[in-house]
Amino acid sequence: MLNLTEDEFVHPGNRACSGCGLSLVYRIGLKALGKNTILVVPPSCLTVLQGLHPIASTKLPCVNVTFASTGAAATGVRAAMKALNKETVNVAAWAGDGGTGDIGIQALSGACERGEDIIFICYDNEAYMNTGIQRSGTTPEGVLTTTTPIDGKLQEKKDVPAIIAAHGIPYVATASAAYPLDLYDKVIKATTISGPKYIHVHTPCPPGWSFDTRYTIKVGKLGVETGLFDLYEIEDGQFQLTGVSKKLVGKQRKPVTDYFATQGRFKSLDEEIINKVQDRVDAKWAKYESMAVSNPEFQTQE
Repeated sequence: MLNLTEDEFVHPGNRACSGCGLSLVYRIGLKALGKNTILVVPPSCLTVLQGLHPIASTKLPCVNVTFASTGAAATGVRAAMKALNKETVNVAAWAGDGGTGDIGIQALSGACERGEDIIFICYDNEAYMNTGIQRSGTTPEGVLTTTTPIDGKLQEKKDVPAIIAAHGIPYVATASAAYPLDLYDKVIKATTISGPKYIHVHTPCPPGWSFDTRYTIKVGKLGVETGLFDLYEIEDGQFQLTGVSKKLVGKQRKPVTDYFATQGRFKSLDEEIINKVQDRVDAKWAKYESMAVSNPEFQTQE
């Protein structure tokens, strides 16, 4: 962690749950964004983590907005900064998976289409955790939530980064709470690029995923090591695996069952779904292998 700035933008102690992946992601992300930043946040676990004045945990100015308006509100903040000749200010929208890929996707899509100079960070804990663990579009297939059938969610996880990348914006990246330096570097890079930037962060949630609070990093690493969640960047349309995912090309990945076994939310999975998910992951990585063969720099480029 020697590369991280010593500046802190989150006060010690907040209202996040013990072992909260978001708490780590938020702290690291703000270090990368720096003090010259205005945040835009919809209803979410992050709103709870922030707290309310006079006991707010965040040291940066933050605009709390409605679920559906995050992309539009960030657009307005950017316009205000332009009018005030403060265009060097980072405008960073920070939302959960529901506020990004479901309720908030229309405003986010509009901001991307217009080319707004904002950074949009989604912390994906794969359900509406703040309101009681209801399923979202990014909840994986077979997961149990308070609003799924007893056999778990019937649909596959929505690929939000791919949806946003289809807008042709300058920078799309994925990251994981288990690899904070990778996240830090990607947020730093986003601050140097003009136009819309999107970062999707896999964020383990102990109460929502049903695992012991001490295993947040372990669970996050298994998500990457099994190939279920990939670390990558799409910069000016060019796809590139990064970090641990880059090193997995041509190597033996851990089986998806290693990841499923760590979490109670997968307890209803049957062999058919497990095999289907494993086949899906294998097919995805076969595509990566093909890309590596056709492009020798695919594995080695940072």
